[in-house]
Amino acid sequence: MIGRLALVTAASTLAAGAAMAQSSGNWTGFYGGLQLGYIDVDTSVSGVDGDGAIGGIILGYDYDLGDWVVGGGFDYDWTNIDLGPATVEDVWRIKVRAGYKVNPQGLLYGVGGYADAGTDNLGSDDGWFIGAGYEQIVAPNVSIAGELLYHEFDNFNSSSVDVDATTLQIRAAYRF
Repeated sequence: MIGRLALVTAASTLAAGAAMAQSSGNWTGFYGGLQLGYIDVDTSVSGVDGDGAIGGIILGYDYDLGDWVVGGGFDYDWTNIDLGPATVEDVWRIKVRAGYKVNPQGLLYGVGGYADAGTDNLGSDDGWFIGAGYEQIVAPNVSIAGELLYHEFDNFNSSSVDVDATTLQIRAAYRF
């Protein structure tokens, strides 16, 4: 039994090393993928809040500067968060990010930009967001990431209601 465990451990280590060796750690290029996670929405109106699932598509471009990576992107997420008087149906973002390579395949980054949230009957409104994430190249041209974002929408659609939202999502991308 111990012999089998040692053999499986050795094979796993060699496979992981081979996969990492195939990934050059060059982050320059376009990417596209999917994300899925959780959203928590709060408003300035007492008792009007909600949470649930969120998910969508990601598109972007990164440029590798050596130890640092900069980039921009676009996210579009669908959701169905019932807040009582309205339901949040979607959120889209235009984002910029900058990060430090903690190893050739691992990127710790900060992100921020413009966001727009849409509802079923109160229209949509623009705001801003800021956050952080970690992305890891796991195979040639494939990366996974975790990202935490905080959003603010002040005076949502001239309603005198302030809305903030926090998202936590897992992302998977194919890098071109």
